[in-house]
Amino acid sequence: MDQTTSELYTSRPDCQGRLEKEILCYDFLEQHKIPFTGMDHPAAMTVDDCHNADKILGIHICKNLFLCNRQKTAFYLLLMPGKKTFKTKQLSSQIQTARLSFASPEYMEELLNLTPGSVTIMGLMFDPMKKVQLLIDRDVLKEEFFGFHPCINTSSLKISTKDLMEKLVPALGHEPVFVDLTEED
Repeated sequence: MDQTTSELYTSRPDCQGRLEKEILCYDFLEQHKIPFTGMDHPAAMTVDDCHNADKILGIHICKNLFLCNRQKTAFYLLLMPGKKTFKTKQLSSQIQTARLSFASPEYMEELLNLTPGSVTIMGLMFDPMKKVQLLIDRDVLKEEFFGFHPCINTSSLKISTKDLMEKLVPALGHEPVFVDLTEED
């Protein structure tokens, strides 16, 4: 991203031209009294594309990975620090699932109403049958703030990590499984 300044907002921004699922994110946060700060920016397809938004929001980006088992019968949303390298074998052993891989865009759309580049914890609000298991690397909890997209990769939001765990996760209704991912094998 080459954008150096952006207007921050702390309530639902002007909704003209925004996708319905993004608007639903702001409604969800407000309904559950979860304060947030947000900004719009050019499309960010990767963690590296989010660095300017991170600086402006004062956060460290979190990776959101949508995974599945080989049989495509179990699906996972993994939240982990953006600076960590994802090691499939390490996660597989902790959740006792063999052969994890990235789930296809079709499953992402079907289960979370998301598209590649916009994977976010907010997609869980579109999974009322709880087909996706939320996985959180404990290192995410060490940060004061948690950053995420509102179901679209042209905006980023931050909330307190305390609100993530005490308000957002319970409101989404997906009981998290905590993992400890390290840089070692």
